[in-house]
Amino acid sequence: MLQEIEAIFDGTALQLETPLNLAVGTRVRIVVESILPNEQKPKSFLQTAKSLQLQGEPDWSEKVDRYLYREVSSEND
Repeated sequence: MLQEIEAIFDGTALQLETPLNLAVGTRVRIVVESILPNEQKPKSFLQTAKSLQLQGEPDWSEKVDRYLYREVSSEND
């Protein structure tokens, strides 16, 4: 199982920022990669979409062609 975690080195040991999902006594292999202080993790698509604070009609997902291409449809649509 592969888990990616972040930790801070306190001069003696690595202090994990989140707990590991491992049983006591599990052997692991650790690969250390330094993270630059100003380096940020890329945002997920959903985080990016939410940050845009887009406004639209409540039925936009059902009638996307109508809104994108200004298609005129019947009243029963």
